[in-house]
Amino acid sequence: MKQIWSHFLLVALLAFSAETAMGQAQTFKDLHEVKRKETIFGIARDNGLTVQELIDANPEMNQPGYELKKGDIIKIPFPKGKPVPKINENYAPSVSSSATGKSSATDMRHREIRVGVVLPLHTVNGDGKRMVEYYRGVLMACDSLRANGISTDVCAWNVPEDADIRQVLNDPQAATRDLIIGPLYTKHVKPLGDFAKTHDIKVLIPFSISSTEVYDNGNLFQVYQNGHVLNDAFVHRFYQRFKDCHPVIIDCNDTTSTKSGFTSALRRKLEQEGVVYSITNLKSSESMFKKCFSTTQRNVVILNTSRSNELSVAFAKLNGLVMTTPGLRISMFGYPEWLQYHRSHLDNFFKFDVYVPSTYFANPLAPRTTRMQQRYRWNFHQDMQNYPQRFAMTGFDQAYFMVKGLHLYGKRFTGASGMVGYLPVQTPLHFERIGNGGMQNRAILFVHYTKEQRIETINF
Repeated sequence: MKQIWSHFLLVALLAFSAETAMGQAQTFKDLHEVKRKETIFGIARDNGLTVQELIDANPEMNQPGYELKKGDIIKIPFPKGKPVPKINENYAPSVSSSATGKSSATDMRHREIRVGVVLPLHTVNGDGKRMVEYYRGVLMACDSLRANGISTDVCAWNVPEDADIRQVLNDPQAATRDLIIGPLYTKHVKPLGDFAKTHDIKVLIPFSISSTEVYDNGNLFQVYQNGHVLNDAFVHRFYQRFKDCHPVIIDCNDTTSTKSGFTSALRRKLEQEGVVYSITNLKSSESMFKKCFSTTQRNVVILNTSRSNELSVAFAKLNGLVMTTPGLRISMFGYPEWLQYHRSHLDNFFKFDVYVPSTYFANPLAPRTTRMQQRYRWNFHQDMQNYPQRFAMTGFDQAYFMVKGLHLYGKRFTGASGMVGYLPVQTPLHFERIGNGGMQNRAILFVHYTKEQRIETINF
């Protein structure tokens, strides 16, 4: 395990420059972030090195006036006399994680799964930093799969936005992959897709891409779902869960709102199914507002905006209503944006039995979430970046799902619902074929804040 993670850290910390990543072999065991009060002698001793070996690997230490400072990134070489593992000499290092040893068998169900990652793996901008975290999640998934007897061989290439991805694909290692994860940028999709079709490689496109290649290329797995597709899915699942309730749509007078597509589709569905609903306004008088609520059915409130300010006003209005109408049953159905500011509204989320539709959610109260955060911190000596979507968890879920599926089904793997049997930490996946083209993710979830002050995730 220790040796494997030293390989992982070599890539995942990514303190090397873009020129190094794209052109020179990496021959260091690890990269180390200097902590407070650490010394050159102590770091060398802890890694089984002589002081001179450490200095030779870090020539800047020979400069006059050099001081070791907290936060510095230094290279940890292999001790002399120890073999250096084989790496990909053209791009980022190759990581091998094998439980049973490498096999020459052509059927991937009986050998390691060969994974390629083509993403901006650098620290130059936000894209690179987020993808570094995502890639770390991929490596954590490979380590977990290894513990379960599934071997992987991973090659990673740094592909920034201005890169010519065809140069990366000229690397002989690229054509040997069973799965390629990437790219991040739309302009790279077609050349990668054509390459994958030629070599019969499955490609997982992990984030939003505006390319339409998935409609014609059967090798592509596209995670992103556009707004129209998501609206239809959210409306369908809303009706399934709340068809016996009384919907109350509240106009919040937000002229900037982008949620009219959802509320219009929802109203059409309710009318088609013969469900009676009410419409009111956030500025309505208390008496008029109250008339729109049923005293015999559970009410489900839907706002026509996702903004936090209007949500605050709606909660104030609803709190006043329940105080004057004991026994009134109210739930709320929100928008993915609500997850960005749920902490500031948490008490009301629990009080009003809020359901938030989304394509991802890491339950902060779930033990699996806590364990993954601890494991990430332990392996990489820092916390995940504070985004609503934790990119390391996304990388973990997507890599685990795809690699396990390929291990079980080989070339026949389609990612359809039920094929893998994997409970995601954050990002659910199940794919459906688009016409004669590739596969598109259809998984969504509801985040439910219960009146018992629990948070549950309902996966579809």
